[in-house]
Amino acid sequence: MSSFLQKIHLVFSDGILRRRLLFVAGAFILFRLLAAVPIPGIDEIKLAALLEGNQFLGLFNIFSGGGLDNLSIVMLGVGPYITASIIMQLLTMIFPKLKEMYHEEGELGRKKFAQYSRLLTLPLALLSSFGFLVLLSRQGVIGDMTAFASLVNMCLVVAGSFLLMWIGELATEYGIGSGVSLIIFAGIVSSIPKSLVALAASFDVSQIPLYAAFLAVALAIIYGVVFVSEAERPVPVTYAKRVRGMRQYGGVSTYLPLRVNQAGVIPIIFALSILLFPQMILSFFGNVDNLMVQKISGFLLKLFSAGWFYSSLYFVLVLVFTYFYTAVTFEPESVANNLQKNGAFIPGVRPGRATAEYLSHIVTRITLVGAVFLAVVAVLPLLMQSITGNISLAIGGTALLIVVSVVLDLVKKIEAQVAMREY
Repeated sequence: MSSFLQKIHLVFSDGILRRRLLFVAGAFILFRLLAAVPIPGIDEIKLAALLEGNQFLGLFNIFSGGGLDNLSIVMLGVGPYITASIIMQLLTMIFPKLKEMYHEEGELGRKKFAQYSRLLTLPLALLSSFGFLVLLSRQGVIGDMTAFASLVNMCLVVAGSFLLMWIGELATEYGIGSGVSLIIFAGIVSSIPKSLVALAASFDVSQIPLYAAFLAVALAIIYGVVFVSEAERPVPVTYAKRVRGMRQYGGVSTYLPLRVNQAGVIPIIFALSILLFPQMILSFFGNVDNLMVQKISGFLLKLFSAGWFYSSLYFVLVLVFTYFYTAVTFEPESVANNLQKNGAFIPGVRPGRATAEYLSHIVTRITLVGAVFLAVVAVLPLLMQSITGNISLAIGGTALLIVVSVVLDLVKKIEAQVAMREY
């Protein structure tokens, strides 16, 4: 305990660390102020009713940091930038030059890669803003507006998304940790007071045992998320002995850490996109004059709204995308080649192709554990909500994974800064 207090004292007594933390806090405050600035022409009563009854907009509201509550200028959040980054990472599998730029050209290559991601953010932000504004206009949330007024709203929303992206990059450079992740974290945490107020408003003394059970389950879930997020499968690695001149090098044994959850929260984001995008398209078709199209879109929307269908499809998609994204980010052949070049080998396994197959076999097995874990956590809020009947008593999902991963990363970064200053 004394060691922890000493670190806290060092964090706030060190001028550089204090300035970095204050910069992150300032970015949080600016983000929340921007989230309170609405675009013009909103019917607040219809907006509140729409958000309450629409699962798609309710989920998107979490990632925008509550920006959809009042249709703020930052209602898209950093979603377009994250989507662009994911697309660019997937494109490295198709275009070898992009892969070489990101993995082999060092810091300069990564800066070029990030610039391409920013450029791709623009069309994605334009498409997203147009789609949302059209959907909200058809729902009566935004009144009849001229083409010029609609264009102004689009420009405001796109500019808000780029402003958040810029704030996130500044927080990365002058703060601690990933600025974009911290902005998403701030948006998720900002919804906690509202959830607590809703829980207090619906408080029932007879439900105290249920609340106690919920608290115990919540703590167990958070512990499980932290445990699995940090879990690793160590693969022993030995460096061959080499003699140069009169000195001997190598001969040491270490291990290669393979994370159980290699993919992070990306599979859940992919699965949400696959599930939510069709609902957005079907909402458009629901207002078409053709009766047959309305019936088909209504049936499909009702099917997506069914809890059992939505949860089952969500679970399967998370499993599939976990394996897919792990295959994208972890290349056993590349790891095996690097080990061979550095004179390292796995005991009992031949270098080269055999090592790659051995690593691939291990990753396939531990990814099953990570995939099932992600899928269970993803559908957990839906399950708890159906059991308790109270939306406030729901924990899990992408929001919890993001909060835990950001907090763990931030603590590690702060500890690294403290250790560097202690030395």
